[in-house]
This record gives sequence, C-alpha cells and structure tokens, in this order.
Amino acid sequence: MNSIHRIRKYLSYYSYLPILILGGLTSAHGADLTGVAAAPTAPVAAINTGDNAWLLASSALVLMMTAPGLILFYGGLVRTKNVLSTMMHSLILMALISALWMVFGYSAAFGAGNAFCGNPFTHLFLKGVGAAPDADYAGTIPAQTFMLFQMMFAIITPALISGAVAERIKFSAYVLFMLIWVSLIYFPLCHMVWGKGGYFNWALGGKIPVLDFAGGTVVHISSGVSALVFALMIGKRDGFPHEPMVPHNVVLSLIGTGLLWVGWFGFNAGSALNAGSLATSAFAATHFSAAAAALSWAAMEWKLKGKPSVLGAAAGMVAGLATITPASGFVTIPAAFGIGLVAGVVCYLAVTRLKAFFNYDDSLDVFGVHCVGSITGMLMLGFLANAEVNPAIANTFLVNGAAVSLAGGTHQFLNQLIGVGFTAGFAAIGTFLIVKVVGAVVGLRVDQDEESVGLDLSQHGERAYNE
Repeated sequence: MNSIHRIRKYLSYYSYLPILILGGLTSAHGADLTGVAAAPTAPVAAINTGDNAWLLASSALVLMMTAPGLILFYGGLVRTKNVLSTMMHSLILMALISALWMVFGYSAAFGAGNAFCGNPFTHLFLKGVGAAPDADYAGTIPAQTFMLFQMMFAIITPALISGAVAERIKFSAYVLFMLIWVSLIYFPLCHMVWGKGGYFNWALGGKIPVLDFAGGTVVHISSGVSALVFALMIGKRDGFPHEPMVPHNVVLSLIGTGLLWVGWFGFNAGSALNAGSLATSAFAATHFSAAAAALSWAAMEWKLKGKPSVLGAAAGMVAGLATITPASGFVTIPAAFGIGLVAGVVCYLAVTRLKAFFNYDDSLDVFGVHCVGSITGMLMLGFLANAEVNPAIANTFLVNGAAVSLAGGTHQFLNQLIGVGFTAGFAAIGTFLIVKVVGAVVGLRVDQDEESVGLDLSQHGERAYNE
C-alpha cells in the first residue's frame, strides 16, 4: 500500500508540471498537491450513478448540437462556395473553447469569486475538479461531470454567433474574436447567472433573482445580441440584398435541425442536474414548445406567403427550442406549448419584417431566432413560472432571511426584464469593443475578390464538392 501511495503522490505531482512551468502558480494555492488530487471518501459515496449517467449522456447530446447539429444546419444554409468555412467556424470552437475551459474558463465561470466573475485561478488547469461533487452545483455527480456538461454550453454559444457573419469574415478575425468574446462576455455572464454568489443567481446568493433554467440570457440573448452587433459592424455581404443568396442544400439543414432538437433534450433536461422528475418536466416542455413553434411559424408563412416552406418549419422548431430554454424547468406543459406558439409568430416576424425594415445582414438569422426567441421566453417565464413544477423557486431565494417565492407575477417579470436588459447591454457594448480591437489587429473581413471566389478556397484552400 505504501508503494501505491508513493506512486499516486508522484503522478499527482507531475500532473501539475504545466502549472509549475508557467510560473510556479501552484505555490500561490498551496504546496500540498497530493491533497488536491485525492478525493474525499464521503462526498464520493454520495454520487448517484443514475444521475451521473444522465449528465454524461446529456453532455454528449449538447456537444452533438454543435457537431454535427449546428455544423449541418448552418452549412446547408450558405452558398456552395462557403460550406466548409461555415462548418469550420463551429468545428474549430470545439477545440479552442475546450482548451480555454480547461485552463481557466471553468474557474472564471463557476469558481468562487465576486458577484460578476469567478476567480480564474481557483481551478486553474481544472485544479480540484475531480470525483468529489460540488454540493453547491450538483451534489450527486462528480464535479468533473458538471464541468464537462457546462463546457458543452461554452462551446455552442459562440458558435451560434458565427451564423450572423458567415460568408465574409476572415478566419483569423473569427478566431481572435471568439477567444476574447468567450473570455470577457460568456464566462462572466455564466458566473452571474449560474455561479456561486453570481449577481443574478436566485439559488446561490444572488442579489436579483433571474430565472434562467438552461441559458436564455447566458446562451441565446448574449450570442444573439452579439451576432447583430457584429453583423452591423462587419457590413453586408457583397450583393446583399439585391442578389439571391439561397441555401445551397436544405436537406443538410433539415438533418441539422433534427440533431439540434434531439440534442436540446440534453441541453434543457440535463440542466436539472439529476435524473429525477424535473428532468422529465424540462424534457416534455422542450418537446412541446418546439412542436408548437413549428406549427405557428408554418401557419404564419402559409397565411402571409401562400405556402408553408420546409425550411420555415425547421426554423420554427429551432425558435421554439431557443424560446423554451430559459423556462423549461419552471413551466407546465400547456404553458410550454403556449410559449412555443408565441415563439413561432414572434420569431417569424423578426426574421421577415424586422430584418427587412432595418435592412441588416444577419446571414443565418441568429438574432431573429435565438435572441428574439429567448427574450420572449424569458419575459413570458416571468408570469408563467410555477412552483409546483420546480418547488425550489418557492423557498430558495431569501430576502432578509425570509423565503420569497419566485413564482410568476409582476415582481418576477420585472426581475426577468432586468436580466434581459443587462445581458443585452453587456453583450452589445462588449462585442462592439471587441470587434473594434479585432478589426485594428487583423482586420474583419476578406477582400472582395476573396469573397467572390468563396471562403472555402480563400481561407482554407478547399472545396466542399468536387466538380
């Protein structure tokens, strides 16, 4: 046994060599490296294998939303000459954001810190994130499982933005923007809404209780607002809106839609962080909202254009999924269906009428579907939140030591409105500044000749299809 202990000690020590090489950072957090690696026996015993299995499966489902879900959905919507470049935008983030998450991102999002950001050094290189649960977040699964689940959200959120600037952005500008945006926008928002002591965290000591079950503010509003700002700043595609820019392969987009819908069950139901009844409720709410939004979008298109398009029904499904995301763990099935019906109408009008009125080139309608949809869901949740669906909102938030219910009503609607407004403003201002910096450093868009030949060739030297 002593030999085994010595081997463990040496392995634990050498696992931290990267930190030692980068400046002796481990000395600032204590010299007992073996104490970090060894998980206490009592918390490990509390792990529920069913919960852990569900969260691991949910993590895989959320990753599937990026690849191949979003890759196919976005890839089918662009022109043939830009297929690979558009797909690469999502693909590269799976590697880039995973690296950031491992180094300091998880710590900045979920480590103990102040009300606005976690300490990026607390879990540097995932120090202390292992088999023992973190009871503040999920007491029945390893902290490492929780870390993996949340990493998949960090990957897909910036990938959504790529749809707004597709077909004209430099790859170098894209990479630099995403590295900065995730670090300065996503990680702080994630901490504010879901982190310990986060300003809007209703369950863990926040000041203003904003209900956001699976990412209405953190994921969809932040990315949607940023997408609009970025699209306005980078400018329209050459020829927009006078030249037709129709999707090159709707079939690919439909396959991507189906994968997004299935993956969204991990996104929303997984956010229950256990395999109990709340996960079932969120799963059901997610499904019925998507179905309702597909119907209402198709109905609007049928009435106003004379024919319901296949791509329109698919867009309605995605709109319903984005809209129910913040509300999925707080509302009944009929309420979720109603949210979906509203989502289909509102998002259809945003994509058609609002976009045409302001004449902006959000290539793949990130703002109209994700941002407008989630704002709708966040605000409707303010009136529809039900303590019978999620009993925690009845007695978890404390004001002067007394429990306050966050069930639907005018007061909670105002809380939701504050959360939406802050997220939109923070993302818009932050994105504006980041785009300015990126533009000054590497430039934002390809030149006219490169755009004409297509980004597949000009940025990556490849073609999606052999002629």
